[in-house]
Amino acid sequence: MSELSAFAAGFPFPFDAFQREACVALEGGAGVLVAAPTGAGKTLVGEFAVHLALSRGNKCFYTTPIKALSNQKYADLVRRHGSENVGLLTGDNSINSEAPVVVMTTEVLRNMLYAGSSTLRGLEFVVMDEVHYLADPFRGAAWEEVIIHLPESVTLVSLSATVSNAEEFGEWLQTVRGHTEVIVSEHRPVPLWQHVMVGDSISDLFVDDDHQKVNPELLRIVRSGGRPGDRRRGGGRGGPRGGQRQRSGVYTPSRAEVIVRLDREALLPAITFIFSRAGCDAAVEQCLRAGLRLNNTEERRQVRTIVDAATSSIPEADLVVLGYEGWRDGLERGIAAHHAGMLPAFREVVETLFVKGLVKAVFATETLALGINMPARSVVLEKLVKWNGETHADVTPGEYTQLTGRAGRRGIDIEGHAVVLWNPHLDPIVVAGLASTRTYPLRSSFRPSYNMAINLVGQMGRERARALLETSFAQFQADRSVVSLAAQVRKQDEGLAGYAEAMTCHLGDFAEYHGLREALTAREKEMSRQRSGDRRAEAAASLEKLKRGDVIVVPRGRFAGVAVVIDPGVSPSEEDPRPAVVTADRQYRRLALADFPVPVEPLDRVKVPKSFNPRSPQSRRDLASTLRPYADGPTHRSYARRSRGPSAANEDAEIARLRAAIRAHPCHACPEREDHARWAARHKRLAADTDKLRARVAGRTATVARTFDRVCGVLTDLEYLAGDRVTPAGERLKRLYTELDLLAAECLRQGLWNGLNHAELAAVVSALAYESRSSEDAGPPRLPDGPVRETLAEMVRLWGDLEQVERRHRLDFLREPDLGFVWATYRWANGRPLETVLRDADLTAGDFVRWCKQVIDLLGQIANAADPELRATADAAIDSVRRGVVAYSSVT
Repeated sequence: MSELSAFAAGFPFPFDAFQREACVALEGGAGVLVAAPTGAGKTLVGEFAVHLALSRGNKCFYTTPIKALSNQKYADLVRRHGSENVGLLTGDNSINSEAPVVVMTTEVLRNMLYAGSSTLRGLEFVVMDEVHYLADPFRGAAWEEVIIHLPESVTLVSLSATVSNAEEFGEWLQTVRGHTEVIVSEHRPVPLWQHVMVGDSISDLFVDDDHQKVNPELLRIVRSGGRPGDRRRGGGRGGPRGGQRQRSGVYTPSRAEVIVRLDREALLPAITFIFSRAGCDAAVEQCLRAGLRLNNTEERRQVRTIVDAATSSIPEADLVVLGYEGWRDGLERGIAAHHAGMLPAFREVVETLFVKGLVKAVFATETLALGINMPARSVVLEKLVKWNGETHADVTPGEYTQLTGRAGRRGIDIEGHAVVLWNPHLDPIVVAGLASTRTYPLRSSFRPSYNMAINLVGQMGRERARALLETSFAQFQADRSVVSLAAQVRKQDEGLAGYAEAMTCHLGDFAEYHGLREALTAREKEMSRQRSGDRRAEAAASLEKLKRGDVIVVPRGRFAGVAVVIDPGVSPSEEDPRPAVVTADRQYRRLALADFPVPVEPLDRVKVPKSFNPRSPQSRRDLASTLRPYADGPTHRSYARRSRGPSAANEDAEIARLRAAIRAHPCHACPEREDHARWAARHKRLAADTDKLRARVAGRTATVARTFDRVCGVLTDLEYLAGDRVTPAGERLKRLYTELDLLAAECLRQGLWNGLNHAELAAVVSALAYESRSSEDAGPPRLPDGPVRETLAEMVRLWGDLEQVERRHRLDFLREPDLGFVWATYRWANGRPLETVLRDADLTAGDFVRWCKQVIDLLGQIANAADPELRATADAAIDSVRRGVVAYSSVT
């Protein structure tokens, strides 16, 4: 019985074709890239990798882009394989880290690879869930770092949303990871219907199954302002409480009206995506004020039980600050928000209740679309414009597909529904374009960072690191040909290391010995060429002196032997003389310089009649007869001996020195000398070929490598690197993975944080971890007086100095420290209550907890890189921040 059969036996449903194809490839030893729509069941392939690893006694790492998804996957795998077999590493949590199956965020695995963690031993599979996240401009580089750094023995399982260039991505994986099967499925197991809600009615967007023809009735309604006809009729649980007035015509329905309409059409549970945290909270409030109740009495009781149990460890005072009563009231009615501004424990409760069918309407930001297991029957999009952190931008086809892909629960719904709300700026043609477009290319966001560069140079030196970066997906897309060449260089570098090991001699440095032998061979060839050149020049000069009738000896060639010169053959049109001769066997030929490796000296001279005709056999016979006395005489033999070259007495002094050095070298006495020499010769040939490949790579587009060179230039200027050597300051930088890694390292090196207490250190470090959501947040920040304010001023000055260094090297990596979280961190680390801190900081509980955890993570890195005194302060700072709501476990 195959492992796939054993695995499939544990599921109550047959596998889809793409799932089976991917699993067969995995069991056969290939890596896989699986690109399929949201909800199609890609994770089953990842779970099969887990099954294979466990069955073979090996390890499997399951990586995800966000901690929430890691927590969810950890819980799933614990249910299937038991807590003793599954671990979790997210930065926040470390549970059973040496288990055979460990779930982690991708950054954690990246850091483990750089650190050479012993946990990597026995690793057979790495599952990269949501691998298309490598396009993320802020964190996507970690995915490529992991892919190109993993040992060749590890099989990669890449799970991606549907992208239009899956084959290109798969080709890159094939280049850097070896045999990789690309399995693409565009089939949704649950069909998705597209709609537009105009007023209180829902109309189909398309009138054909291929999603090509836009509903003409919908176009007429929108353009004329008339009343649309309902797509379906049916009963629900009644209209909205509180006397909602039914309206008709073309208008944008309220949030409560949308939920009521979906309820009447039996289209709940639904997720409404609102690209604003405040908008999500406001939507819940609007529904509660409208009197919506989507749960019956028994469902409300179940909700209360689950919620109370999940929040029992949170102090009453904190629950009041967090608005617990209003939040629970919404949950009991089946209504909730879901966004990053919420307390993580609250978000997880919402996810749990939604999956259980006890929350039927969720208002969420787009972060929910990233892998969290919260499928719905329907998805609603209020607008097709979102704030991207810099400006309001249209939703892309890829984002539209990712968001609406949540609609349709496999095994529960026979169809899913995507509903876009009409507004005066909405054009159904635009919606149709988003819904039908299939061009969602995956673009790399990879670039070398200071931490990446210092780790790579420390591991393999600058040249090999540079070659490694040439194999990135970013470079592959910039110049696809360079990647295959760089991968070949990398493989040949590994071959060179093997050859170097094979030629190792126990008696001494065989590379040195082989170098002497190579030098001798080169010198002998040089001297041979020199002698040959000298002789050639001498030979040419001697030929120019020949006269008609000279008897000479031709030393080589088809006409070697005695001959008489008829014509010296000296001509301005010819570079070298070409004498015409008659040979002893009566042949008339014109010779070349190549026939005379040594100078020629006439043996004698005979008379050549003026009437000599070279075309006359009789004339040639008569002249050849005059050569008989010279054909085999002593003079001819003496000349032949002189033509054989110099004797040992004329040997070059350098050759003599090299031969003596070779005989005196310890390796000369090795009984395996010639075997070592063969490996050394192979090493030389491969090294020469590799140098040619490097030259070809250098002659092509090398955007990633050039950035790496600039990064190394900054690190060299600042003395973090000295050639291929990482300095003590560089060793500290290797342990700092923050976005402002170089600034943190400089703060450590210049001792800016020495002497601070735990709260002061937490406060100043927050300036490196925190980043305001938008420029609108940037007002004059409130700062503690004394050491914190002074240290922050020094940190900003230092940032300015580093910015100047970057500018010289044409880089722009380091943003200015953000002081917006300093006051909140300082007060929280000093033990102030949550209510006070949140009120003064103007932060949501979720944001506050998230940034506190970022500060804790950076303090941990600093503790790992600092001297003992600062390490103790950093540890104390971590303890002071990790308390209360920040300390609540997020693992359910």
